[in-house]
Amino acid sequence: MALHYNLQVSNVRIPGRFLLALACAPLLMGGACEKKPASRPSDSEAIKALDNTTAAPGPVDTTPLAGIDLGKLDADKTKLFYALVGSLKSPCGKAESLRASFTKDTACKRAPFAVRYVASLIEDEAPEQAVREAYGKKYEPSPPVKLDVSKAPREGAANGAIRIVEFFDYECPHCAAFKAVLDQVIADKGGDVTAYFLMFPIESKHPNSRSAAQAALAAHEQGKFKAMHDVLFAEQHHTRDDVMAAAKKLQLDVARFEKAYDAAGAQVTADLAQGEAAGVDSTPTVYFGDRKYDGPLHPKYLEMWIDEELAVNR
Repeated sequence: MALHYNLQVSNVRIPGRFLLALACAPLLMGGACEKKPASRPSDSEAIKALDNTTAAPGPVDTTPLAGIDLGKLDADKTKLFYALVGSLKSPCGKAESLRASFTKDTACKRAPFAVRYVASLIEDEAPEQAVREAYGKKYEPSPPVKLDVSKAPREGAANGAIRIVEFFDYECPHCAAFKAVLDQVIADKGGDVTAYFLMFPIESKHPNSRSAAQAALAAHEQGKFKAMHDVLFAEQHHTRDDVMAAAKKLQLDVARFEKAYDAAGAQVTADLAQGEAAGVDSTPTVYFGDRKYDGPLHPKYLEMWIDEELAVNR
């Protein structure tokens, strides 16, 4: 079942061929370059597992929630919103509904963000099953994934409170679309965010993606990762000769670049191994700290996650 949402891309400038993929981004990372077929539970199994109903049977409580603006929801969507906040369980792992956590549990700092997350998904045309699944993926406990980013290029703050890690492939069109999204997030939240880039070339589908990854790491050694990163996504020509020409165009020390390019193969292999150990099987795959991000690949939702983590952990 393909799930698409009406996400408006207002401030993100993206090449036309990528706009549709982003504007209708599938919630379950459907807009991705797959390394191999992913093994996912059926829709019915996923919904059954995430249908965390805690409210007793009976009329839905439609008492307005303080500070929550539902002005953009029509009558049917408003009804769905109240049904969900009364049946989804607490985002703080307590034996109570989301509504109860929001209205009565001041210690549950995640509750206001969880309520707004549900409202936003409904506003963006997500059906009930998709909202339940998204909510479960966001708030169900999951084992942490430890990623070594000590050698990874980075953007944003030098030591931001929020760490974002992206596994990506320079020849994946979905990664090219997501680049504009992450650029927007860094522009909006850069003081709080450090974004790290780990290489995950899918060579079986993109034969020159490893060459591009090595070029990016070689440019990083001369402090020009961002410039090369932009060129590699913009031009989509990544043979050895192509990236050497790009290095010359960027006024890098080409002899030094060529040596670093050859040596960078080991780091690309190490990044791939990290990703595979973490269960990465498609690009882009994004982590917030040590936890996989499974929300819509849109600035609004990424920034909602950032704001929540800042508030909860301050």
